[in-house]
Amino acid sequence: MPLIAGVDEAGRGCLAGPVVAAAVILSSSFDKSLLKDSKQLTAVKRKAIYDNLVNSSSNIGIGIISSEQIDSINILNATYKAMEASVAE
Repeated sequence: MPLIAGVDEAGRGCLAGPVVAAAVILSSSFDKSLLKDSKQLTAVKRKAIYDNLVNSSSNIGIGIISSEQIDSINILNATYKAMEASVAE
């Protein structure tokens, strides 16, 4: 069975600072009913889901591209690079 990673980014709207992407491959034991748009969750619920992800056997990768790199390669390419790094981790 092929593995499928969900990938998302944060920081594209910032004027300064890094762009960060995370990739997650959920374990079969993860309660998928918990998954919602993070903007619709309280901080307490986001933390509970985070704890559940970290404590399950889910695979998590993070890619961070600095503002200097963004200036050099542009925000779109920096986002792609952060996503590729998160999957490769």
